[in-house]
Amino acid sequence: MEDVSNQDKSIELLQQLGLKEYEAKSFVALARRQRGTAKDISETSEVPRTRVYDAIRVLESKGLVETQHSNPQVFRAVPIDEAVNTLQTEYVERAQALRGALSGLEPTDERESTEATHEVWSISGDQGITSRARQLIEGATEELILVVGHESIFTDQLAEQLQSAQERDVNVIIGTVDEDLQATIQDALPGVEVFVSGLDWLSRSPLPDDDTEISRLLLADREAILVSSFTETRADGREHEQGVFGRGFDNGLVAITRRLMATGLLSVNDPETEAT
Repeated sequence: MEDVSNQDKSIELLQQLGLKEYEAKSFVALARRQRGTAKDISETSEVPRTRVYDAIRVLESKGLVETQHSNPQVFRAVPIDEAVNTLQTEYVERAQALRGALSGLEPTDERESTEATHEVWSISGDQGITSRARQLIEGATEELILVVGHESIFTDQLAEQLQSAQERDVNVIIGTVDEDLQATIQDALPGVEVFVSGLDWLSRSPLPDDDTEISRLLLADREAILVSSFTETRADGREHEQGVFGRGFDNGLVAITRRLMATGLLSVNDPETEAT
């Protein structure tokens, strides 16, 4: 079962990297064996034999497959590391070309644009939220306060970003919902202040029939805020991350969140605060 899962995942990822379905299936079929004819590939991949040759020609042009001109022809996939590096290079080149093309677009609004001092935007999906979090962390120059409400948020990539911020003299403070997560983050970032937040409502809502779980609160330089949460409102029952991004020192969302996060910090630094 695991082999089938890896096969399906490999095909899906190859398609996301630009290969068509038959090309992805043919490459995966070759990656599973040392070499094979069109017939072998067809039997392993369930790609029609007549379409295997078209797929192989594309894969060969991309440097992913090598051909032995015997009778019948024999094909083999290049080593996995070489294939991944080739696809990665092509992906980066396309992304850079896209950047240039988009940057060269002429604006349709001729009015002089000014940067907004107050703005609030919604973000949906873990990729978009993770990307915005990275942008805020990398752009911070003075302070980052992050409250982690769900353990899945703290990835190796996030740890590297926070470590990099600290190394450029940004004051990094991290709050967690429990001591176990605090210990995990402290081990990964020994030079960062990590505390257990007093904001219990991050993981347990005081409202009835509210299963929303706050996944992260990120405040950058005390003027930009990202708040995200997990919900299970989708038909498939899977957790879906949604977020809100606000910018501007006087922005109400930023002001409220700053005070909430300050409350969490104070409750840790001064145990008597909650009683007063």
